Amino acid sequence: MSKRNFILLIITMVAVIIAVLGFLYFRPGATAPGNNGTGTNFFAQFNPFGTRPTPPTVTPPVDVSGYTPPESSPTASKLMKISTMPIAGFTVFSKERLKEVPVAPAVPTTETLPTTTKKTKKVAPTSPPTEFAEALRYVAKATGNIYQTFVDKIEERKFSTTVIPKVYDAYFGNHGESVAMRYLKTDGNTIETFVGNLPKELLGADTTANNEIKGSFLPDNVEDISVSPDTSKIFYLFDSQNSSRGNMVGTILNFSNNKKVQIFDSPFTEWLSGWPNNNMITLSTKPSGEALGYMYTTDSAGNNLSKILGDINGLTTLASPSGKLILYADNNLSLGIYHTDTRNSDILSLKTLPEKCVWGQVSDVVYCAVPKLASAGEYPDTWYRGEVSFNDQLWKIDVKTGNATMIADSATIAGGEEIDGTKLTLDENENYLFFINKKDSFLWGLKLR
Repeated sequence: MSKRNFILLIITMVAVIIAVLGFLYFRPGATAPGNNGTGTNFFAQFNPFGTRPTPPTVTPPVDVSGYTPPESSPTASKLMKISTMPIAGFTVFSKERLKEVPVAPAVPTTETLPTTTKKTKKVAPTSPPTEFAEALRYVAKATGNIYQTFVDKIEERKFSTTVIPKVYDAYFGNHGESVAMRYLKTDGNTIETFVGNLPKELLGADTTANNEIKGSFLPDNVEDISVSPDTSKIFYLFDSQNSSRGNMVGTILNFSNNKKVQIFDSPFTEWLSGWPNNNMITLSTKPSGEALGYMYTTDSAGNNLSKILGDINGLTTLASPSGKLILYADNNLSLGIYHTDTRNSDILSLKTLPEKCVWGQVSDVVYCAVPKLASAGEYPDTWYRGEVSFNDQLWKIDVKTGNATMIADSATIAGGEEIDGTKLTLDENENYLFFINKKDSFLWGLKLR
């Protein structure tokens, strides 16, 4: 082979080798079986500018169990203890308060406002929005101080500093702005009754504890008090002691002008009163299981005294707002409804005392605290004397059908605390039922709707 041909052969082989190396260099790297695209080209291992392998995309596992985490939401018991101390009496009333309005966040701006030499008219500030809400006022049994709170937001606050020790009973009137308190004098034998007007509150101002209650006293030995449905007046019974046998006198006091009008008197001194509507006052004999009881009605002027029920041992009564229905019980706690127009009675399946009940405003329903078990005894005497204490459930009775439905059981809702309900009261809209637990005199509330 000539020297010239040998040189051409060498050049051709070098060219072929360069071509092969270029092909291998620029073609995609081979993928190793089973490596799922993660392998690299052999020559690329020696190329410092070669492309790094792309990590595989990882898909998160999918939950196919169907489980959905529960939404967290606050839970509240329908039955709640309201007061932090034993109370002598309470009222529900509508109270104005400032309405909570969410404040919109300020929007920052870089805009430059033009200056002007014009005088701008001053605009008076607008009044903040307000609303009316249900509120409670009650009297502390030990001190006579008055406390209050809104119903939808329990925040107990002291309202007055007037001290009246050991108040036995308290009655509010004039839409919560007047109060009558009964207590024993220091001699331990004379009942004294103080009637006072509460100071006005300033809207939006915080409740102060420096409020004093100013008022006057009713005659000694007031035996019973009832508040009119419009809360503007009270009817009270007291022993005038004009004779050796005594004489019970019934008087109406008007809170607005302090005017008193006597409308009733009787040589019989054992009476309990009620004021179901503005035109009717009821008078029932104080009950005893060993004595026949009677019930009478009169108008607010003291006229037309009429017998309604009688000859029932241990008779206790509660008239409806219409005055046409009388809830009553005997010495066995058997409950019934007497119709004053037809003079017929409907016997109910529940056993309790009418004073452990309250009528709805249109006389269509009755709410009652009903003992789970009432042992044999002389009723209502043993309950009045505190020899027997009940463990109640709360029931709703449909007057038209007579059907009764249990709406609360203290054993399951109130954490097992036993309740012996008395002085049951509904708010104006019948959204809440309030009562005092006779066992310890604490105030409770039940949300109905």
